[in-house]
Order: sequence, then C-alpha cells, then structure tokens
Amino acid sequence: MAEMAGAGGIDRRSMLRAGGAVAATAVVPAAVIAQAPAGSGDAALRALLDRFFYDRLAERPEQATALGLDTGERAGLRSRLGDETRAGVQRSLARSRAEQAALRRIDRATLSDSAAIDYDVVDYQLKLAIARGAFDYGSGNSPYVLSQLSGPYRSIPEFLDGQHRVASRADADAYLARLSAFPRAIDQSVERARADAAKGVAPPDFVLDRMVLLLAELRDKPAAETTPVKGFVAKLKAAGLPPALGVQAEAIMTSAVFPALDRQRALVGDLRAKATHEAGCWRLPQGDALYAHLAEASSTVPLSGDEIHRLGLAQVAEIGARIDTILKAQGMTSGTVGERLVALNQRPDQLFANTDAGKTALVALLDTQIAAMARRLPEQFSYVPKAEVVARRVPPAIEAGAPGGDYQAATLDGSRPGVYFINLKDTFDRPKFGLATLSHHEAVPGHHLQVMTALESKDIPLIRRRSGFSGYSEGWALYSEQLADEMGMFDGDPLGRVGYLQSLLFRATRLVVDSGLHAKRWSREKATDYLMATTGIARNRSQNEIDRYVVWPGQATSYKIGHTKWVELRDAAKAKAGANWDPRQFHSVLLLGGMPLAVLERVVRARIA
Repeated sequence: MAEMAGAGGIDRRSMLRAGGAVAATAVVPAAVIAQAPAGSGDAALRALLDRFFYDRLAERPEQATALGLDTGERAGLRSRLGDETRAGVQRSLARSRAEQAALRRIDRATLSDSAAIDYDVVDYQLKLAIARGAFDYGSGNSPYVLSQLSGPYRSIPEFLDGQHRVASRADADAYLARLSAFPRAIDQSVERARADAAKGVAPPDFVLDRMVLLLAELRDKPAAETTPVKGFVAKLKAAGLPPALGVQAEAIMTSAVFPALDRQRALVGDLRAKATHEAGCWRLPQGDALYAHLAEASSTVPLSGDEIHRLGLAQVAEIGARIDTILKAQGMTSGTVGERLVALNQRPDQLFANTDAGKTALVALLDTQIAAMARRLPEQFSYVPKAEVVARRVPPAIEAGAPGGDYQAATLDGSRPGVYFINLKDTFDRPKFGLATLSHHEAVPGHHLQVMTALESKDIPLIRRRSGFSGYSEGWALYSEQLADEMGMFDGDPLGRVGYLQSLLFRATRLVVDSGLHAKRWSREKATDYLMATTGIARNRSQNEIDRYVVWPGQATSYKIGHTKWVELRDAAKAKAGANWDPRQFHSVLLLGGMPLAVLERVVRARIA
C-alpha cells in the first residue's frame, strides 16, 4: 500500500551497492543453507568465532548479564563492570587487530556458503573497529566519552536497575560489588574526558548543560531515593532477602558514588566555562574524516555528507507530498505540512494527560498495539521469537537525555522479556496518532522480532547473534513500519497513516539535519528549526533529537538508508516471485542474523536468482 520515497535524481541502487567493501561470495537460500554440507574450514571458523565471543564477554561483563550468560563458569562476571580507562580502549583495539589476523589465517575458499557469510560479517566488524582506532578520542560511535547519552554516570544506574537480576543472596552480593565499582568507572571516564579536552575534544555547551541536569537528577537527592538504591531495595523485597543489604547500598552511594559524581560535576563545570556552541564534529581533530567514518559505520554505506544531504532533501519533498494529500482529505488545508502536523499534535483528542495516570494509560495502549500485531505475525513470518516484549517508561531519572524510544533485548535464558522503552517526560511529545508506528518500530515486527530471531537462532555463531549494524537493524525497523501499513493496520485510520508517514518524514529529515550539522556546519538552532518546520514534531522532542545527533554523528542516517535497501530488495524478490510470492520466505533472511547492507544484498539477490 505505502511506497518507498524516491531519491530524487540520486541512483539509490548504485549508491547503496557501493557500501561495504567485503569479499564477494555466492550465497543460497536460508532453507538450503541449513542443509548444505559443511566446508572443510567451517569447524575451525566456528571455534574461532566462539573464542572471540567469550573473550569479548570477559571484557564486557554488562553484556554477559544482558544476555543472561553470567552464570556457571562465568558467574564471576556478574559482580564486575567493564574497564573505562584509555588502556582498556587500547586493549580492545589490540584485540581487534589480533582477531582480524587470526580470522584471515582461515582460507575463505574452504568455507560453506553460510560460514562465508559469518566470515564476511565478522571481518567487516573488525575493519570498522580498527578504523575507529585512528581517531584517538571519544567512545564508540561518539566523539565524546561523556555526554547526555554516554558515560557510566548514565548507563550504570540504568543497567543495574533494568538488567541486573536479584533472585538470590549471591545476586545481591554481586549487585553490591558492582555498585562499589561504580565510582571507579565514573573516575575512569572523567580521566579520559579530561585527556580528550586537552586535545581540543569536548562537548558543546548545550550538551554540557544537559549533563548538569542529569547529574543533578542522580546526585541531588537522598541516597535512598536514587535509582540504584531504590531499585535494589525493591528487588530485595521481591526476593525475600534481608533489608540490611539495602542499607549497605545506601552507604556505598553516600560515601563513594556521590563523591565520584561530584568529581564529574566539577569536570563538567570546568568544560562548560570554556565550551563552544558549535554543534558539529567538523570542529574536532580530523572531524570531517570522523564523520565519514561514523556515518559509514552506522549505515554500512560510504556516502559523503553532500550525498546524504541531497538524498534527505529529495525524500523529504516526496513524503511531505503524500502527507499533504491525506491531511487535505481530512479537511486540514491551511499552512505547510509541518504546520498542519503541529495543529494535529495539539488537538486534545490526540493527547494523553501529562500525569502518572495518563502515562500509565499510554503504556497500556502500547501493550495493546503489541498484542494486536503479534497475532498477525504468522502471516508474514515463518519464525516468531519465543521471547515476549513489553512496553515500559524510560526511567524518569534519565528522561532528560534519553531517546524517544528504545529497545532492550530479552535474555537468552528467558528470565527477562524484551523491553520497548518510551520516553514520557512530556506526553505532548507522543501524540496518539504516532504511537502505533512507534510500537511497530521498537517491538513487533521491528526491533524485537529482528533481534530475538537472531538471538534465538541455533544456526549462527553467538558472536553474530547480536551483530550491531544500524543500517540493517534500523532499516529493518523502519521497513517494519511500512510493512504494518501494507498489512492494513491503518485501514480506516487515516490519522494513524499520517503518523506512519510522519515517521518516514522524520527519518528522511534526519538525513538533512545530521549532514547539516556535521558536514555543512549548521548551528544547533538551524537544525532544530528545520526539524520542527518539516516534521511538525514538538520543540522539546525536536531539541532532544538534534542534541542526540550532535553526540552520535552519522547514526541517524542509518534508518532511511537501511529502509531504502530493505524495500528495494523486498520489491525485487516480490516481482521475481510473481503469483508465487510468499513474504515468509523473504523474511526468513532474518534467521541469518544482522549483516552489512552489501552482504544483505548479495544474500537476497542470490535467493531471488
């Protein structure tokens, strides 16, 4: 029903096929792959990749807990936190280089088709990790160690509350050990941020201002009321464990965590006194090269800032025209598309009360939307994950810096469901007409279905079950929004379809503002004004989004670039199949796990052939 937005003169097919410099491989359908004879090198590759996985897990204890793998011989990981030092970063880089050398000692010609995919995907990941090492500052996909979205001060309280289970005394002791290690992680990140500042790398003033608010939310309240303590006390009660353990947590928070937060707050104050208001990473050492790397690392397609910008402008125009047609049919004819979307957002019938009761009702609606789509999944998918997914509010302590929506995978052992988080700092930012599309994106058939299909697979190596390719996963989630529309989820609901198209428009607008900030030297204000005027998204949410793009350069481009590729491949497969089209066969590619878009294209086109 809904069609993909065009690229307005840019050859999308050749542009997207240029991505992912990985070795060419012949591939076959997933059903055949499962039955294909193993290559002579398959066993050696699988053993090597499993070793990579468990070696990395030892460095990332939080990931072991997130996956439910901190048990048995790895139970010791449950009481540890990762290394936030510069030495830890260098060790990780050295490990990536050693892994690449070990991988390339395996003769790729000896691998079966499925193992060759594993080889190519891991090789691509390693090349990205090694390339990131050329920029000796920041953390992962951000130029900054600390921001409103990154740093232990933000991630560890959320992790402890949301993912560290407390069902036994050993679990509780491990929690206290991690809470005791929290101050060290804060100090390690502060030391790295201070060293980066000496190189001329520090967040802009408005990011630092957001950090001040988030630090105050954690620091400026009694220890007993902080998330790490309050959440722990609730877990102790539920598990029937001694309340005295909660008193220990409160003492750790008061005597050790609070002083570390004070030291971080002092650093933020020092940086704020010297901060610039310039938003883009172009101002940083090797800033243009960093943006090119981060944009490709997220989308897995090498595009210049100018190419990203032109693609975005063309798609904004096309999607805006489609929304215009629907709004006019609803009698909304006055003003630009953005102005009419603002008016729709302001209608009382589209808003939940900005109260605890209103927010509870909103989350209940999301669970209803998840259930409605879950009943329809067998129409499109031959495999439906066993893990459930539930909707929850983003914890209020981190609402000021958190994205609008987020997905947290379920554990492999089934002890915790997948969670679709929604930021409800202000319900005005989440009008009713857009909620179903967000549910389709974050839960089903979006992130939850894609992520858990791979995680529950027994046919791909553990290291690939959580392959982090944003172009693939975010492209899939945006494709899922379109799929929901095509399945008739908005039949008889024109405003719901407007919400879906607004989501597409929002992602196309991201191409414009992300490249605007980092390649064309737009100001924060110009980017925010453009986002609001184009999409009709409320100012608070728009500002939050722009500030996210400032600290995660390039990541926002992955959604629409990935969506373009997924729809192109689906449409090609559908045209080839004709009357024999079965969407379940096409969607079974998810069983092969995440991959760069260039590898995805080879897999799908070989299946089409």
